[in-house]
Amino acid sequence: MKLTTSLITLPVNVKADLVLMPRTAISKEKTPQNQEDLRTKRVRWGRDLRRGCYGNHWLGATQQFCENEKENGNYPSFPPDPATDFNCLSVTSFVFGDSLVDAGNNDFLFTLSKADSPPYGIDFTPSGGQPTGRFTNGRTISDVVDQALGANSLPPPYLAPNSASNAVHGGINYASGASGILDQTGKLFIGRIPLGEQITYFELNRAYMVNVMGENGTKSFLNKAIFSVTIGSNDILNYLQPSIPFFGEDKVSPPMFQDFMVSNLTVHLKRLHELGARKIIVVGVGPLGCIPFVRALHLVPSGKCSAKVNSLIQGYNKKLRDMLNQCNQEMGPETIYVYANSYDIFGGIILNYHKYGFENANDPCCGGYFPPFVCFKGKDANTSSVLCNDRAKYVFWDAYHPTEAVNLIIAEKLLNGDESASSPINIRELYDYKIDRTN
Repeated sequence: MKLTTSLITLPVNVKADLVLMPRTAISKEKTPQNQEDLRTKRVRWGRDLRRGCYGNHWLGATQQFCENEKENGNYPSFPPDPATDFNCLSVTSFVFGDSLVDAGNNDFLFTLSKADSPPYGIDFTPSGGQPTGRFTNGRTISDVVDQALGANSLPPPYLAPNSASNAVHGGINYASGASGILDQTGKLFIGRIPLGEQITYFELNRAYMVNVMGENGTKSFLNKAIFSVTIGSNDILNYLQPSIPFFGEDKVSPPMFQDFMVSNLTVHLKRLHELGARKIIVVGVGPLGCIPFVRALHLVPSGKCSAKVNSLIQGYNKKLRDMLNQCNQEMGPETIYVYANSYDIFGGIILNYHKYGFENANDPCCGGYFPPFVCFKGKDANTSSVLCNDRAKYVFWDAYHPTEAVNLIIAEKLLNGDESASSPINIRELYDYKIDRTN
């Protein structure tokens, strides 16, 4: 598939300061024992700081803490040498997926799947409430997770012109609305970046990292990075549409389609592993049978969900989880795949929405319950979508996506929850998980 937008080339002078900083800038000679002690200290630093630094003061506190540690002689360099010193208490995040985590890539495509107009982004503080291409009113789940782990900035969309300078430091967002595991998913929306193509973009970024840090430095850097893959919803939604056949005129059976999704995703995950991914979060598909679009399409009564749709998803998620468990057994301790159980987490919020402080788990805050489900702001009230009065009281932002309030809850459970939320470990434990490998 060819995209209508050309690739963004990475200039050779990007992050040149990281290349020019000599190893003599390290304040202490590093013996293997010193390196091990430093890694132990960083795990302690991260855990201690996270206990007391949340909310609006998080990033400032992190920066100040790093500076203090440097002054006390405990931290070798700031900014760090990317080949040896991972950014102090920060996280490098490479985000792959669909509109649930798209940070604006579709803004640079000719596509029917866009969130580039108000009121999208109305609660996204960094943009002053202006649209950024995120398909919600505020932050996505990946945004919240990255900030909680101390990200100095959110990974920018790969196709944005300013993304090249961030290719080494904080990671990149490759996600694209309407995309899927399968290349043909989302064809009705015209432009989108299928998962395979997203990984190709990462491969280009990796080649740049090798030019900057060398092969061994890149491997060491990627050992600490977190890769997240949030995809599969559009594949299932497309499979359910009567006008979008798979494998010819007749659709295959649900079990065969589930197997096809899992086998294709396995190929993509193995490719990511070959490119250096070692800490990988794979998000299961949520309860699509409960979203406003599907309930309206299947004429499901208010407060109910489509059992047929959710059964298809649960079958896929089980096969996905089994595949990830098998990958963990085969790869050993130098690689870890984490299954994020978004189905049970989001389903629990929908079922017990009053418990979480919500007042509406049926209707979208923006765009209405019936077709065409469009959420937009026109010149006046007569040409604008219906917008709810209190976005924090709604589970759904539009007919497909959750509000920021829901994303905050899901992110917290994935960060700190037990194995019912994510397995075999949660995201905070994944962040602290140390990978040692040179191959």
